[in-house]
Amino acid sequence: MKAAIVSKTNARWEVKDVPNPEPGPNQVLIRIRASGLCYTDVHITKGHIPTQFPRTLGHEPVGEIAALGSGVTTRRVGDRVGVPWVQASCGRCEWCLRGQPMFCGEQVATGIGLPGSHAEFMVAWAPATVLLPEGLSYEQAAPIFCAGYTVYSGFRLAEPKPADRVAVVGVGGLGHLGVQYAKATGHHTIAVTHSKDKEAQLRELGADEVVPDGTGLKRAGGADVILATGNSFAAVTDCIQALRPDGRVVVMGVEGGQSLSVPTSLLWVRGRILGSSQNDPEHLFEALQLSALGKVKVVAETYRLDEIGRAYERVEQGKVRYRAVVVP
Repeated sequence: MKAAIVSKTNARWEVKDVPNPEPGPNQVLIRIRASGLCYTDVHITKGHIPTQFPRTLGHEPVGEIAALGSGVTTRRVGDRVGVPWVQASCGRCEWCLRGQPMFCGEQVATGIGLPGSHAEFMVAWAPATVLLPEGLSYEQAAPIFCAGYTVYSGFRLAEPKPADRVAVVGVGGLGHLGVQYAKATGHHTIAVTHSKDKEAQLRELGADEVVPDGTGLKRAGGADVILATGNSFAAVTDCIQALRPDGRVVVMGVEGGQSLSVPTSLLWVRGRILGSSQNDPEHLFEALQLSALGKVKVVAETYRLDEIGRAYERVEQGKVRYRAVVVP
């Protein structure tokens, strides 16, 4: 089969012929139909997230089950499935026993503990696979398994109330989905971005208002929930001034090497700052359902597997709007 190989830290991505993988006990073989290319792939390539090279990356996989390993009873050949970031855990630590394997120190991550999805085939643990809703295309489903899951999970962690106002700070690959999730669940939605060229599209995606910064957000009435989905902590700090009483800021984006500064105004409104990545599996289920119902649409650029080098460069340089999807 063909697979994208990263030979070492900071190496160029190359498509090579490699042996077809075989599923072991309790595993399945997935014929990849679409694989989202996430900025986390850039962090891994640059060595910001430890792993061993050479490696095939990719952690937004969807496709059809092509073969079953021994002992698999809950999946069938031909099932349409995707796989999230955490595939397995030790099952013995405190966090596994609490039903929170995302905190396990020995978790097996897609593209880290096992070869990833930028390939024609991928092996995954059967219990980690998630059946796709009928009618949801592979290209739309793939980014939900990281970007969509992450931002919707953070949104749910904030426990938004029906009348809450939701602001999305950093309207990129995660943020454009955050705008849609907030609107699809009935909230007044404000997009915060300096990019004037995004304004019309963001309104089409559901933003009731588009403002450039924290001052603009405050003038617009502020926010009960701020979804910080971008890579600028300065923008998050700026927008905290517009947090309403008992408001929540959910940090999901990362600015490499920088720390978040918290203004004193957080005290006066009894605000909270929450960190979030991917939480309850129910959140992934709900995010997929919203896409299947047509209430949320991933805006993506599509590339063939043999074009993945160019796709990676565009993601690395921040030129992709808003997600990149690779189709073998």
